[in-house]
Amino acid sequence: MGFNIREGRRQARENLTGSEDGDCARCGGNAAPSSMPGYLQCSKCSYEWQDPESSSVKSGPRDSISRDMEQLDEFKREMESGQGLASVLGVDDGLDSEQKASLGRLQDKWMSGMHGQYNAAEEERKPLMIAFDEDDNLLETQVGTIHISDNVFDGGEEIRIEYPGMGTEFFVINEDDALGWKRGRTLEETARNISSIINRSSNLVHASAEGSSVNIELRDVHLDSDSLVIFVDDPGGKNMSVEKLGVILDPDQVQVYQDYHKVVNIALADGIITPSEDQMLWAMRQNIGISDEDHVRIVLDLFGESAVKECPECGINAPLYVEYSAWWCEGCQHWV
Repeated sequence: MGFNIREGRRQARENLTGSEDGDCARCGGNAAPSSMPGYLQCSKCSYEWQDPESSSVKSGPRDSISRDMEQLDEFKREMESGQGLASVLGVDDGLDSEQKASLGRLQDKWMSGMHGQYNAAEEERKPLMIAFDEDDNLLETQVGTIHISDNVFDGGEEIRIEYPGMGTEFFVINEDDALGWKRGRTLEETARNISSIINRSSNLVHASAEGSSVNIELRDVHLDSDSLVIFVDDPGGKNMSVEKLGVILDPDQVQVYQDYHKVVNIALADGIITPSEDQMLWAMRQNIGISDEDHVRIVLDLFGESAVKECPECGINAPLYVEYSAWWCEGCQHWV
């Protein structure tokens, strides 16, 4: 056994002993073609080195991770210098005020806001969405916000995301439900929990937590932002409210006729009253004492007789019958 060990050491020493006559710098063995283009391989010890006579060897600097880091650092320096995202991207010429504001929000949200630690167990960052119209104008993908004002829930709180013809997505406060969200230790943590469950299950929107609010963006930019409905059913004490186009869509916040007029204008921007919008408008009418007849007159003033109501039973768009101040679903044969 000892002889075999010594013999093996001797053979290894001979295999690795250099020779001035060979090509290999390590053992002096002869060069042979390597499996890598532009490289040679020692036939004795399999050591590989670059072939100085190969035409495939690049004369210039090779791309590397360090070069990528240099470019990333350069981008960060440009951003920190105050040039702004539009200037860095080279699109700062010819932008109108809305486009500049949109790029500013984009920079604040995705560049400036990415500093600090990121906990994948508590947060879900969605893909960056930048949408353009046919004239290459930036489109706003954020369609509304859910504000959380109180972290003591009574139970039964429900968030609905609704789109005509595509149904309604329900998200409730229920830790045992696959579509349920839970109350966090703080308002900010609750907002992250709500965003997480919406992103995990919704086919219509993305959600992102910003402080104690949940921002809602369209998942598909081909969807009409006017048609998307964000509804909060909040029985008991007030914990949550929805904001769209700068207007708080909360029945308790609507105090005068003009407030209701604004909400109807937002709800019927696409010409369709969805079931959740119908419930919200009904609650507002009860709060300030507007009759169904007055409601129909407001609809007629804003949109004429073309406004339809989506039937909660079959999903058909029911037409308005002005003489009855109501909408009739032909499929279900009843008023909606």
